[in-house]
Parts: sequence; structure tokens; C-alpha cells
Amino acid sequence: MKITKAVIPAAGLGTRVLPATKSMPKEMYPIVDKPAIQYIVEEAVNSGITDILIITNRGKNIIEDYFDRSPELEGRLLEDKKEEFYNQVVSVSKLANIFFLRQKETKGLGHAVNCARSFISGEPFAVLYGDDVIIGEDPACGQLIRAYEKYGKAVVGIKEVAKENIHKYSSLKVEHLDGTYYSCTDMVEKPKTEADVLSYFSILGRCVLTPDIFDLLDKTTPGVGGEIQLTDAMRVLAQTVGMIGVDFTGKRYDIGNKLGILEATVELALKHPELKDDFRAYIKNLASEL
Repeated sequence: MKITKAVIPAAGLGTRVLPATKSMPKEMYPIVDKPAIQYIVEEAVNSGITDILIITNRGKNIIEDYFDRSPELEGRLLEDKKEEFYNQVVSVSKLANIFFLRQKETKGLGHAVNCARSFISGEPFAVLYGDDVIIGEDPACGQLIRAYEKYGKAVVGIKEVAKENIHKYSSLKVEHLDGTYYSCTDMVEKPKTEADVLSYFSILGRCVLTPDIFDLLDKTTPGVGGEIQLTDAMRVLAQTVGMIGVDFTGKRYDIGNKLGILEATVELALKHPELKDDFRAYIKNLASEL
């Protein structure tokens, strides 16, 4: 079955980026001239996704407003003959069929994904974590979809992380299959000791899931942090029918922390067609003074 639906969980409180997230969702932080969540939506669209459900919570209406039409702004832009800006504004509302659902209680990523059951309607679907912006010529989500089409199993996007950081992520038991593909048969969320580490491959920001994940989530009890962890449900899937890991290409930016936001802003500004030359000159001048 062709994958056309995606879920973007964006209900987190953004505590690592306080105090700014008290009034501005981290997903709306501008990276050069677009909010972070637009990069994620565009990745999904460029991967063949047509229908997207964004999971939000209280205080995140600004995300809905961003992907809606803005008649007053659009009218003013046309009056001022600023057609390029008009086209940019309108195009945002036409990226995909975008729907919104509130996660009424922040019970974790697994709970957020489980809220999408009705939207998914028994189809395989992609999940693009709202904290992770991944930039590359080949969309990371599309790489996972191709793996699903090849193997017919649920897929996780994986990367090796530094030994000292593995306790912040999941750890996967993997065996190399071919190219960037791995067989994944077990996983643990945020291993506490070295003995708990299965490998230094971790799930980073993307997965493609089959609809049986919802029944597993229904049976999943609170795990790390007292939350329903998606990893715990996927672990059952990996141990029973197996999953595929894709060591995806592209650069991942964690926009759930301050350094990740700064890295994304600087590196994408250096590639921006309007800004790259002036910004590169600025960076060189600044670096000479450090």
C-alpha cells in the first residue's frame, strides 16, 4: 500500500528552550525565513505524503494559523504589488492536506501517536518528530518509505550517536542487510548502563509504522519519564515481526535545544540563495575576531 499519510507530533512543552517557549512553540522558531515545522512538512510532501496530521496542545494555535490562508495579509501584498511575497505566503497553505488534533494531556510521544488512530484508518504511515529538522537532497522520510516498500515492515530512521550520548537516546539491536539498510530486532529507550546498550545506533526523528502499532500502544504502560514511550511499543514490533533500520542521509538538527536551533540557522543561512554570500562574509569576519 502506498504511504500517503504522516503524523507530526508537536505537542511537547519545549522545556529545553525556555523561557522562549513560554509564548512561542519551538516548532515555530524561524530558521532563516521559515519556521522549523515548515521544513518538516516540506520533507513529508517531497516524500510523496499528501495528508498530514499535526498533533498539538494548548497554546499552539499559532501553528494552525501559519498553515491557514491570511486574506488581510494577502490582500495587502497584492495592493503593494509584492507578488513574490504573496506567492510565498499562499504556497504555505497549499503544501498538503493538513489537519490538526490536540493531545489533551502530554503523556508522551507514544500517546501522541496513538491519538492519530482515526486519521490513519488502518494504513501504514510516516511519523516525523517535531523536534527534528533533517536537511538533505534526498528527503529522509522518502528513504524510509522506500525501505517499507522493499521489505514490507515498519521502518525506523537511525544514526550512530556518540558513546557518551547514548543514554539520551534509544539503543537498537541491529544487523546489517544491504547498503544503508539494517534489520532491527530489539531496542531500549535511554539505556541507563553500558550493559543496557544494544548498539550505538539510535532512532533519530523519523519512522514508518504499520497500523498494528496502535494496539501495541494501547497495551504500553508508562516508561521513561512516566510517559507512554513510542519506543516501548516499537520494541514489541521489533521483537516479534522485526523492523528495518535506515541509516538515512541528510543532516539532522535538534530544534528542541538552543544549540541545535543556532546550528540550523547558521548552516542553512550559508546555503540560502539571497543571503549566503553576505552571511558568509559576516561569519568570516566574525571568526577572525574570536
